[in-house]
Amino acid sequence: MSKLKSAPIDNRSLCWVPLLLVIGLGGCSTYYGQLAAGQLSLLSKREPVAAIIENPETDPQLRQRLAAALQARAFASSALALPDNGSYRVYADIQRPYVVWNVFATEEFSVLPLTHCFPIAGCVAYRGYYQEGRARGAAALLKVDGYDTLVAGVQAYSTLGWFDDPLLSSMLRWDDERLAGLIFHELAHQRLYVADDTAFNESYASFVEREGMRQWRASRGLPAARDAAREHYADLSRLVLDTRERLAALYASGVGEDAMRAGKAAEFSRMRQAYRQLRNGPWKGDGRFDRWMAQPLNNASLVPFGLYDGWVPAFAALFEEVGGDWQRFHARVQAVGSLSSDERTRLLDSLR
Repeated sequence: MSKLKSAPIDNRSLCWVPLLLVIGLGGCSTYYGQLAAGQLSLLSKREPVAAIIENPETDPQLRQRLAAALQARAFASSALALPDNGSYRVYADIQRPYVVWNVFATEEFSVLPLTHCFPIAGCVAYRGYYQEGRARGAAALLKVDGYDTLVAGVQAYSTLGWFDDPLLSSMLRWDDERLAGLIFHELAHQRLYVADDTAFNESYASFVEREGMRQWRASRGLPAARDAAREHYADLSRLVLDTRERLAALYASGVGEDAMRAGKAAEFSRMRQAYRQLRNGPWKGDGRFDRWMAQPLNNASLVPFGLYDGWVPAFAALFEEVGGDWQRFHARVQAVGSLSSDERTRLLDSLR
């Protein structure tokens, strides 16, 4: 689920079904109303990619980007057994860097996010807004009530196949290869989505994205590429998840609030110091996450980490079990998704 300007996880996508949530709920002044208005506005901007490419007045760079995206879109269905529908064969210029802004929140002394439950999409760890001002206003109200908050911009999301999702102008901030990976990721959500299990859904889609990208490169005669950005993000994610575990232990320790606040500040200071060691050591000065690390950090800042890749090794093992057959793989994942939450977790943990 999904770049953000303020966080290293902002180029991911988080899945929800905005318009379906608001059928019969009315009122553009409501939370659901702004979702409906935002989704309808997005749908109204869609144009067929083929027509844009054929238009002689189309900017040559845009034509090239869209043509490359169509090639990746065709590969997704023909080679990766992903849905063959109208999604990503239409384009929408949204004239802003992010399509939505998601608001995450936790209690002051908890690393567990507030969850919000919706029809179809189930329960997720955020609320989404089509306008940045609305998102920041919602976060401000939560802060007044004592919550830690994070506002994170998102460049794409999936309607899980209910609509033909467009290529968005915000997605074109990625290069052609990462754009192809994003298309694979989002179509995986359309292929399979388990309500109330964000980690399962995002890890599955992330595996499809990564293996799909490997095969996409091979199909074009390109060698496997070392992805320093992904490797460094994995290092950062491990650092953040370690901090989250330490904070969870602190909050469960039973010490007083003053001691917890002091311990919380010390943990974030420790994380920043460890980050500097990574940046100046193994990463050889790569400062792509400096801005995120320099912002005020709190429990909510940690929530998105681990959602996208926690079960990726388990899905890699499943893929190997079926001999790399995509149809069998998707069917196997669907069977795992039909298990109860506890059974699913135990199986994935054993595979991982």
